[in-house]
Amino acid sequence: MRQTPPSLRPRNPCFSSGPCAKRPGWSLAGLDTAMLGRSHRAAAPKARLAEVIERSQAVLGMPQGWRLGIVPGSDTGAVEMALWSLLGPRPVDVVAFESFGETWAADILKHLRLPARSLAAPYGALPDLTAVDWTHDVVFTWNGTTSGVRIADADWIAPDREGLAICDATSAAFAMALPWDRLDVVTWSWQKVLGGEAAHGMLALSPRAVERLVTHTPAWPLPKIFRLTSGGKLIEGIFKGDTINTPSMLCVEDALDGLRWAEAVGGVPGLVARSEANLAAIAAWIDAPGATFRFLAQVPAASISPTSICIAPRPPWFRALTPEGQASVIQRLAAMLEAEKVAYDIAGYRDAPPSLRIWGGATVETADIFALLPWIDWAMAELES
Repeated sequence: MRQTPPSLRPRNPCFSSGPCAKRPGWSLAGLDTAMLGRSHRAAAPKARLAEVIERSQAVLGMPQGWRLGIVPGSDTGAVEMALWSLLGPRPVDVVAFESFGETWAADILKHLRLPARSLAAPYGALPDLTAVDWTHDVVFTWNGTTSGVRIADADWIAPDREGLAICDATSAAFAMALPWDRLDVVTWSWQKVLGGEAAHGMLALSPRAVERLVTHTPAWPLPKIFRLTSGGKLIEGIFKGDTINTPSMLCVEDALDGLRWAEAVGGVPGLVARSEANLAAIAAWIDAPGATFRFLAQVPAASISPTSICIAPRPPWFRALTPEGQASVIQRLAAMLEAEKVAYDIAGYRDAPPSLRIWGGATVETADIFALLPWIDWAMAELES
């Protein structure tokens, strides 16, 4: 029997986990001041790049002495720059609980071929963080963009660590309070929590990381696009807006727009509150009697991600299907929601268990989350019938 669809629709159906929804009220008109057709090395455009760095540091509350630079290749480029430039002097522990952690483990073990071990957990779980050896360098994601699991606190990170704490924070920065005193390298990209445009990464380095950079020479050649030092000294210009390669000044203007909005909603506390409200809306729906979905995360509530919110169907008919059948249902479900123009791009990550992935970052309005959830119930009922 055909189910009656809900009457209320999300005002913004963009729930993709990257690139993510633009901020509420965003329009192209806000980018009219972009310095298009100008050299990024000219004084005024370079000042815009420096402003992205300075505003990002201020909004995030980055400690004095940290360096922050704009680098090519999005978050992936920023992480790879850190791995290829900093690793080598110590063994490495890689904390892997989703696809990107697995990628960093493969890079370190198979390509850099360093003495390393992977502390892994399946999708929806966290590995035993107490097993990390802090005489090693440690590489980890703070939030599992593809698994819906996050690290809840920094208690497991040794304050007197000998190795570096290298954190991929691309879907955590600006949506979760990062413990800067327990981190040495932090990376993210513009297109996640602030809804910026792609291809630009951010690389933040603590004084300990800078010391490693200028005292350690990697055993492998570094391409120009990865080089952060010259003649044994840090290339300071990278951290003042003098980028390694040509950035998009349109994307720069958009990043500034997002940062100004972040300041207007209360900085990190305001952004965190918006993300947590989105998670709370989904949690209440999941906890309601007769709910048809559960969190993919099988961890304490504090470790469920409020940005990349991954949910899996729980009805017996769905669980009885083969993995291929389950994947087919998810694809049909996502296609139905897209056809109704109520949710775009919410099928789970290709390597994750069959699931939906709803972006709940700060640019998403909680009212749109509330409007979306009955549509998911409707689509599930349609498929079951």
